[in-house]
Amino acid sequence: MTTIPASKIAFIGSHSIRKTNAVHSFAGAVGRSGRSVEVGREVVRFNPLGLNEGATPEAQLWTLLQQVQQELELRSRAQVLVTDRAVIDNYAYFLRVTGDEDPFNVDPFVRTWTATYDHFVRLLPDVALQADGVRSTNDTFRDEIEAILDRILPRYIPPKKMSTIRASEVTEDFDWGAVVDRLIGPPITPVSRMSRFVRLQG
Repeated sequence: MTTIPASKIAFIGSHSIRKTNAVHSFAGAVGRSGRSVEVGREVVRFNPLGLNEGATPEAQLWTLLQQVQQELELRSRAQVLVTDRAVIDNYAYFLRVTGDEDPFNVDPFVRTWTATYDHFVRLLPDVALQADGVRSTNDTFRDEIEAILDRILPRYIPPKKMSTIRASEVTEDFDWGAVVDRLIGPPITPVSRMSRFVRLQG
């Protein structure tokens, strides 16, 4: 077991953009590449204080803190941690409900924690909202979140750490193996594992 994962990859964006499907498909490709993988779920779905348009600043603060707690709990369980959301897109929801104010002074922490991710994959919303019984189907709400993301992501994340995928591309035919190769590295074959072991023992 590793102490810290080799990589922490976050899939980010607004809601109802096939993000969870992308997370699990990518994680499956990571596993097939010969690496151990853990998946962090979307914590806002379990928020006891509320979510969507009616969320309060306190509710969004809960989500931010739960995101961090989950990542801390999972970080040592596998070589790769794949998260359904990150602190930064949860922060976009926080800023919307606070009117771009920061009543709890979380911005310095958000900036520091955002630096702990190895890469971000942003899902772009080119698909219609669909009701799932949890997330909002209000187009205006999603557009507001996307506008905030457009504004804050360049300030917190260097371009080399950001990839984008259109939500409509998240289908059964999408080549997640190629994404794994690009973000983490080529598959670990039995030969390469033995070579690595020999180098460590030499």
